[in-house]
Amino acid sequence: MKIILADDEPLARSRLRRLLAEIPECQLVAEATNGEDLLTAVREQQPDIVLIDIHMPGMDGLHAARRLGELKPAPAIIFTTAHSEHALSAFATTASSYLLKPINREQLQAALLKARTPSKAQLGPTATQGGEDAFIEVRERGRQLRVPLSAVLYCQAEDKYTRLVWEGGEHLIDDSLRQLESRFPEALLRVHRKVLVAPQAIRGLEKHMSGLRLLLRGCTHQPPVSRRLAQNVRELLKSSP
Repeated sequence: MKIILADDEPLARSRLRRLLAEIPECQLVAEATNGEDLLTAVREQQPDIVLIDIHMPGMDGLHAARRLGELKPAPAIIFTTAHSEHALSAFATTASSYLLKPINREQLQAALLKARTPSKAQLGPTATQGGEDAFIEVRERGRQLRVPLSAVLYCQAEDKYTRLVWEGGEHLIDDSLRQLESRFPEALLRVHRKVLVAPQAIRGLEKHMSGLRLLLRGCTHQPPVSRRLAQNVRELLKSSP
């Protein structure tokens, strides 16, 4: 994978450079400190993946990502930032993943693997993305926002609401688990009467005194798994590459 790294902080670039060197098949072909230099490097190197910080001088990462999405072919985009408030704006572009600093090797490797799947920009305008079913709508500060289904980690019932946990944060939504399960039968797996999980987010199954718990990528919380449904998780883990 040919990769370009864009970040105006030397220490951040150094850390990501070191992590990339530890991951097989990664080739860092260029670095940039602002959006303008990034666009130039992408045109010259034709990378497969671009790692972009959001806050950079001049053209910021969000603007640069929108410009990259217009290219044909377009590289996959992974945002790397210390600021979580831009997560929804980031996913409104053609971003594949959104990583919060400090980033560890496991998170970076998972994001790179995910980025191998062609993005909306890479597939082009004739590709279908599931229409409205590609998103879960949430309300935040009076605004109606869309969380990409591909970024969802799990959903957990809480009183009259459902807690939606995704790569950019979490929100309380009105949709019930039953409604979500009905709308997204292939994207959300029932693992507990109060929990739906994205199969691609599952890393493992762990025993606790309180019962079985899921290990999820990019998430420290471990949702419960019922003994009755644990076999579905085990079969999924066995079939995973």
